Amino acid sequence: MEFSIVEIIQSMLSPALMISACGLLILGSNNKYSMVVARIRALDDEIRKYTFPAKANSLSPEESARLKNLYMQVSKLQKRIWLIRNVVISYFIAVILFIVSCLLIGIMHLFHCPLHNLVFSTFLPGMIAVVSGAFFSIWEAMKGYHIIEIEVTGTLNTKNT
Repeated sequence: MEFSIVEIIQSMLSPALMISACGLLILGSNNKYSMVVARIRALDDEIRKYTFPAKANSLSPEESARLKNLYMQVSKLQKRIWLIRNVVISYFIAVILFIVSCLLIGIMHLFHCPLHNLVFSTFLPGMIAVVSGAFFSIWEAMKGYHIIEIEVTGTLNTKNT
């Protein structure tokens, strides 16, 4: 069966579109990763202010409550950063698999060898990696909301005392 150049390019575009989509997802995830790292660093700076040796023994009840809140947030943010890392890794694995799919399609058409099963066996895991990244992203969003609840609850409790 003879394929035209246009048909070959069209068959290679499906994985290429997924590469582009994953690129956008990676960009957003990397941005989120950077923001969480910045938040962890900011909280660590605030923790250091409260735990400075001269001040650590003379904290007011409000400062002690804030310090406890900060430690809880950092702990939760560490779990969140792990999830975001998994999101990014999943999307990068998908990109690699989609690139391999594109190359296999090109090789299949160029050398007229039947690699349909191999193409499918790289494209399908790529799609599974995208779904995996999406599930990690949903999990991470739920964790992010919980961290905001901790911050707001801690701030309200401090103001009410």
